[in-house]
Amino acid sequence: MVPSIPITDEAVAVSIDSPKQKSMKKKKEKLQNDVASDQETAKKSSKKRKKSSDDDEVKNETISEVKKEKKKKKAKVEDEDVEKEAVVKQDDPNAVSNFRISEPLKLKLKEKGIEALFPIQAMTFNTILDGSDLVGRARTGQGKTLAFVLPILESLTNGLAKLVRKTGYGRVPSVLVLLPTRELANQVYADFEVYGGSLGLAACAVYGGAPYGAQEAKLRRGVDIVIGTPGRIKDHIERGNIDLSHLKFRVLDEADEMLRMGFVDDVELILGKVQDVTKVQTLLFSATLPSWVQQISKKFLKADKATADLVGNEKMKASTNVRHIILPCNSTARAQVIPDIIRCYSSGGRTIIFAEKKESASELAGLLPGARALHGDIQQSQREITLKGFRSGKFMTLVATNVAARGLDINDVQLIIQCEPPRDVEAYIHRSGRTGRAGNTGVAVMLYDPRRSNISKIEREAGIKFEHVSAPQPDEIAKAIGGEAAELISDVSDSVIPSFKAAAEELLNNSGLTAVELLAKALAKAVGYTEVKKRSLLTSMENYVTLILEGGKPMFTPSFAFGTLRRFIPEDKVDGVQGLALTADGQGAVFDVPVKDLDAFLAGQKNAVNVSLKVATELPSLQQREEASRGRFGDRGFANRRGFGRFGRGRGGGGRGFGGGRGGGRW
Repeated sequence: MVPSIPITDEAVAVSIDSPKQKSMKKKKEKLQNDVASDQETAKKSSKKRKKSSDDDEVKNETISEVKKEKKKKKAKVEDEDVEKEAVVKQDDPNAVSNFRISEPLKLKLKEKGIEALFPIQAMTFNTILDGSDLVGRARTGQGKTLAFVLPILESLTNGLAKLVRKTGYGRVPSVLVLLPTRELANQVYADFEVYGGSLGLAACAVYGGAPYGAQEAKLRRGVDIVIGTPGRIKDHIERGNIDLSHLKFRVLDEADEMLRMGFVDDVELILGKVQDVTKVQTLLFSATLPSWVQQISKKFLKADKATADLVGNEKMKASTNVRHIILPCNSTARAQVIPDIIRCYSSGGRTIIFAEKKESASELAGLLPGARALHGDIQQSQREITLKGFRSGKFMTLVATNVAARGLDINDVQLIIQCEPPRDVEAYIHRSGRTGRAGNTGVAVMLYDPRRSNISKIEREAGIKFEHVSAPQPDEIAKAIGGEAAELISDVSDSVIPSFKAAAEELLNNSGLTAVELLAKALAKAVGYTEVKKRSLLTSMENYVTLILEGGKPMFTPSFAFGTLRRFIPEDKVDGVQGLALTADGQGAVFDVPVKDLDAFLAGQKNAVNVSLKVATELPSLQQREEASRGRFGDRGFANRRGFGRFGRGRGGGGRGFGGGRGGGRW
């Protein structure tokens, strides 16, 4: 009998599964596993999302904190700017922020480095902006141009003239500015372009010497501001190109110079074109107020006009920011002396040289390396190119006649050289005023003939005291340009040393000079010096030396001095004397002799009784002559009178050169 096996319910359940049921069971188990896996993945994903969310929250909090910090810093900076502006306002009443100047203009002024208005600008700004006529007086270089440019622009865009100003294509001008010279017109035009352009205003400059076509085309398109010289403005009015019927401002700048240049009739005709003076605001600026300027003021400005006067009853004076120097020099020595004056006194800045004649300006410019001439015979287009090149630093020396003296404002003009004393003291003031502008300092050097110039007259009327110097001597020149020469040598690449080392060693071994001496010669050559010649103290002539003669008694005339010399010096040597002049104390005379004749003069003096003759180490004060009858400082001075021997013989030193001429003797 086969033993029985107990059968449980579970055993029964398993045993009764069919193949189909087994397959279904597997699928069910797989589905359960998949669900479990999905749930696990979902949990992990949820954790990741939670973590990511937490990270985002942290990140957002960080960004928010950074933004808050930036805002705090920005607010702090703004507060500091406000505080700074408040301090500026408190410290400087002329600060730009104290005036009704719009933001675009403030930004443009800041770009130009202007944070405060000059006295004439501050004094007149509110007066002009509030609609009053004005007579303004200020010395050269004190900012008269912006004194009318800024308030006019504000009035046209934000002030009284805004509502009545014409706009659109073909609009007639609201502003007319009259000036005496083309250069000054271009300068004022440039200011209106810079500052007016920031406000969307258009300007046009019109002057003689330039083609009509371009000016007419611009006027037809319409402009807000017209700047020009009286002659060309009158021409455009007569041609119908300029309509003054809606004019709101008319400005006369440098009115006294317009009088001097003969623009009286043109100016009065132009001003008379405005029918209703109550609808136009008139501004008159002038350094001086001669009778014609006063008449214009009474006739064309309103009775309640304002006055801004920074000059007062004092005579016009030269700038106190300028070092005023005089240097004795004859006409033949100018071309040699001027380059060294530039080296010693320009400090690397721009130099303007003034000559009395156009021919002299052109000739001198041709002799000075890199210089350009500027005068009335040069075409206007070329003059503009020349001025543009000088302003930009393309060249650093400008030789000009008086055409460039008035109103020309060029940055960094460090040195002014006048080849001879000008026709009048006012001309000296204006010329020397081309440097030391806008609070800067500068140097003005005037060359002169001690025998024929009345320097004390200039000192008295210009309110200055000249510093007397002699022409630069070798030591002074070397000191002035030694640094430049050293820099040129230092800038040479070390890569050249191997190639030139052998030649340098051979030169050092064979020259008989020390290394320092050879280097000194190399430095001199680097700046263009192959020879340094000594100059006299009296005439600045090369290879001449200045002697002082004293005879134990007063010397009243040059003839007496020549007579004294002939007592112990051969006649042919006396004939070589140059530029004899009497000392201010009347006890002696100074003169130049060629270096080669020096020994003969000193040896001859040993044979003279009660006579002293020695080499001058510095130039003593000399007698001066009053202005001659032709209105110049010495063109027909005592040098031409009979009996003065060598002062009047010959055709004059220098012939045609730089102001020389008949009667100049050996000057």
